Amino acid sequence: MNAPDDNHASRTDVKGPSAPPKGILGLLFVVGPGIVVAATGVGAGDLVAAAKTGATYGVPLLWAAAFGALLKFFLAEGVARWQLATGTTVLEGWVRTFGRTVQVGFLIYLLIWSVVVAAALMSACGMAAHALFPALSVTLWGVIHSLAALAFVWYGRYASFERVMKIVIGLMFAAIIGGAVVQAPPAAEVARGLAIPTIPAGSTVLVLGVMGGIGGTLTLLAYNYWIREKGWRGPNWAAGVRVDLGVGYALTGLFGVAVILLGGVVLKPRGIVVEGSSGVLDMAVMLGGRFGRAGELVFLGGFWGAVATSILGVWQGIPYLFANYAGLMRGLEGEAMKSTVSSRSSVYRGFLLFLALPPMLLLLMDKPVWLVVAYAVVGSLFMPFLAATLLVMNNSRGRMGELRNGWIANLALILSLALFAYLGVSEIVKKLG
Repeated sequence: MNAPDDNHASRTDVKGPSAPPKGILGLLFVVGPGIVVAATGVGAGDLVAAAKTGATYGVPLLWAAAFGALLKFFLAEGVARWQLATGTTVLEGWVRTFGRTVQVGFLIYLLIWSVVVAAALMSACGMAAHALFPALSVTLWGVIHSLAALAFVWYGRYASFERVMKIVIGLMFAAIIGGAVVQAPPAAEVARGLAIPTIPAGSTVLVLGVMGGIGGTLTLLAYNYWIREKGWRGPNWAAGVRVDLGVGYALTGLFGVAVILLGGVVLKPRGIVVEGSSGVLDMAVMLGGRFGRAGELVFLGGFWGAVATSILGVWQGIPYLFANYAGLMRGLEGEAMKSTVSSRSSVYRGFLLFLALPPMLLLLMDKPVWLVVAYAVVGSLFMPFLAATLLVMNNSRGRMGELRNGWIANLALILSLALFAYLGVSEIVKKLG
């Protein structure tokens, strides 16, 4: 049995199913938060990285998207397993295990991440919507998306949020994956690209970028709060969480593979170089040339779905983190913590306003250099930090009991730590160089 946890700050009394359904088929019927967390992590930057990889090197690098999604699955599964075993979130586990240094560092990271990512999401949503409906500017569309997400999260509840996310995610995957299926080269060539890892000369940075980029960063931690909203708690939900995340990250991997395929088939033969989100729009134009305006609109709709789910997921999930952090700083426990880490609390809503409004100013000006550099430095360190802390925390027999890491989880975390540490150092050197 698991050792009792002396930190009861975030234990929940949310009523949910006392036990998961039996069998894989039963578990598939409760899939939800895994799809939401995986899709929230797929944004414009992931589209650009995958499209650039496909346009530059083509089908042989399909395996990178699939392998990257697998690594993110193990990270998210470790985050969820900690909560199922201890009844506390990973954020609470960090504070309990590593102390005040982590508290201060996390707040700095969270604030910088929130401002830069919020502005980037508004800009990406604006670009996608402007491509579909050019009557309004990119900036105005970005503001509209931010306010719409704010209103939806402010007045809605988790159940409606998950339902809407599933619908938009379904449309997004149908558009992008459907386009890839229509355009795909022979199945044998695709199978080789997936099954045989190759790294063409000069492709190392892109390969690592695809593996590290697709599937989110800080949004992984939102999974703690979304499964709590569903009432999933206790070790008996471990299998349910694995199925839930397995479906989510399988779709994420398929999405990355589909974009690389489209880049390799549509952009590479024409010698189009992908630099920024304009490369994704070039892909839409190329598809329009083959399938007409309808084909272009379908792909643009998929692009919009990717960034729209990201902004909605960030607006809904990240305020939980700040509310949890604020509760820890105030020493709250039990019902006091529960009421603070709620989508109806003033702390949650205050941070929601912080996400949705102040970053609009960055749409009207170039992002300040200091903010970009600061984000590159602290942001690049998050994923290796997460992998390293899960290696420490999830191997504790006293805290984790039957859910402590096995050798497969430890190997995946070590690979993740090495990959993301390399990417983080490379990003910092590039920004500071």
